[in-house]
Amino acid sequence: MAGLKLNHIYKVYENGHKAVNDFSIDIEDKEFIVFVGPSGCGKSTTLRMIAGLEEITAGDLFIGDTLVNDVEPKDRDIAMVFQNYALYPHMTVYDNMAFGLRNRHMPKDEIHKRVMDAAKILDIEEYLDRKPKAMSGGQRQRVALGRAIVRDPKVFLLDEPLSNLDAKLRASMRTEITKLHKKLQTTFIYVTHDQVEAMTMGTRIVVMKLGYVQQIDTPINLYERPRNKFVAGFIGTPQMNFFDVTLDRQGDTVVCTFDDGKQFTIPYEVVCKAQDHYLHGKEQVILGVRPDHIRVVDHETKLQAKVNVVEQLGNESIVYGQLALDEELSVKAKNQIIIKVPADSHYESGQIINLEVKVEKINLFDQNTELTLLNDIPDYSKFDAKASNGVMEFLGSKIKMPSAFREALVGHEDIQIQVPPEAVIAGKDYQLEVHKVEVFNGKKLVSLVYGDRYLFLQTDKDVKKGDLLKFSLRYDKLTILDGDEVIVEPIPNEESLVGTFLKTKRKAIGLGKTYVTFEYVIEGHKIVTPMDKVVKITSIEGDACYSKQYKYVFKRENIQLVTEGMGIECEVQSIIDYGNSRYAKLVTGGQSLLIEVDQFFNESMVFIDFDGQDIEVYEQDIDMRLC
Repeated sequence: MAGLKLNHIYKVYENGHKAVNDFSIDIEDKEFIVFVGPSGCGKSTTLRMIAGLEEITAGDLFIGDTLVNDVEPKDRDIAMVFQNYALYPHMTVYDNMAFGLRNRHMPKDEIHKRVMDAAKILDIEEYLDRKPKAMSGGQRQRVALGRAIVRDPKVFLLDEPLSNLDAKLRASMRTEITKLHKKLQTTFIYVTHDQVEAMTMGTRIVVMKLGYVQQIDTPINLYERPRNKFVAGFIGTPQMNFFDVTLDRQGDTVVCTFDDGKQFTIPYEVVCKAQDHYLHGKEQVILGVRPDHIRVVDHETKLQAKVNVVEQLGNESIVYGQLALDEELSVKAKNQIIIKVPADSHYESGQIINLEVKVEKINLFDQNTELTLLNDIPDYSKFDAKASNGVMEFLGSKIKMPSAFREALVGHEDIQIQVPPEAVIAGKDYQLEVHKVEVFNGKKLVSLVYGDRYLFLQTDKDVKKGDLLKFSLRYDKLTILDGDEVIVEPIPNEESLVGTFLKTKRKAIGLGKTYVTFEYVIEGHKIVTPMDKVVKITSIEGDACYSKQYKYVFKRENIQLVTEGMGIECEVQSIIDYGNSRYAKLVTGGQSLLIEVDQFFNESMVFIDFDGQDIEVYEQDIDMRLC
């Protein structure tokens, strides 16, 4: 058995269309992973690349510890179950299941044992002498599964195997495949467009759209904490309700107002991870509420709806209504709403009902990006600050500003500072009270109280509500604004330079032979390219790689200062001092980058170099990572 690793996988066709874009996932041994998404999202293409039936344009695919990009499908030790079963019509069930083993020249006794064991697992022992045309769709699907089982592969790949079955049979086969996974204890990768299949079968689900991964998560997290509107709308039946609303904070509560004036209130605690500018009642956001998180109540509320249609499903009923009470009943009425209610509820078309929202279950999304406003780990917290005479008043403390701030903030007194959780470090410059401690992915998220807002940080420390926590800040990670104007930007962890890729034939001195070297060339400096990266670049780009420019990306920590003439020559344009970190801005051939330096650095010219193994190479025209 084995896990898989997909590392920056791309599929780009000759016309430039990206079918799969930068797909990365680590799949553990024995996991049941589901790829789900609408038609054309790239899920089956990804599965076919894993199987070896589709060539990988760029990226690495590992099965276990083995790189299999160039390994033939028959040698990957995987088994694939197709949508159309792909059974041989002239063969019996037994022969269909035994066919692949016979081709591998396995002993007859072993073949018979494997076929009979698989038939027993799938409860098709009595059909072994039949031919596929004498079997139902569900029985043929079991045979297709049996043919995969007898191979005892490391990985099972299933490409929409239930799409040809009726609804009742699909439901029973879902259960059978889940039981089969538990019995076989091996890795399953399953493709479907049916989100019910995905939610009921997968230990983790990969949601895809237009070749891009939208979210990889457990079923419950996808349902309760979708990262964007697409995931929220795709997962769940009936789908999530979406409304355009404004949010206006009033002390400890936030008033949520629909565009027709209807309102309900939300405790600030529920939406405290949303950035403050969304909570001033001026900017529209998207409110997402699932049908089962809305209740019909007997008492009058500010949120009412008119019933359009009621679907009675036996175990529950679905009410379709509209919030616009003054409009005629219509499926096109503004602000349609869907509500799940108990089966014994009785509502009629045209009836006005009072609604309450389970506010702790709401979702909020940005109108433009459609990304969630309520990330488990907020991107940043934003606070007002004052800067004058070299001193910054911030988070209840007065701090001597580092020179990077003093120079940038001339003429800016009333400012706002964005603090990402990773900027909060151990120290004694600030002290705030712990309001809440949450755990996400095994790491603590701590909320610290400052005025009527929270500062978020991640820590391994043992802290609890009410503790006073001392800390400092990485000033190079802060964003400083004056209104909408960005005055200081955070220093990113990576840098990039543009260069070319070179192949050179050289003569071995005294041997009369030639050999070939490959280098990245950046501003005239040559950096030896590791052979594994040479193979990837040349196999993807062909001879065109020697006439193109590439973007070379590297972590700042991997930049090395070297002796004169041994690296890229750079002019030191300035020093940026953040107090607890210091950077030199370098310029070379019209390109610039930053390097971190110590307090004693005082050079006007430096030479820098990188290890070729630490460089990531990007094709610029279609924005694709080559290696």
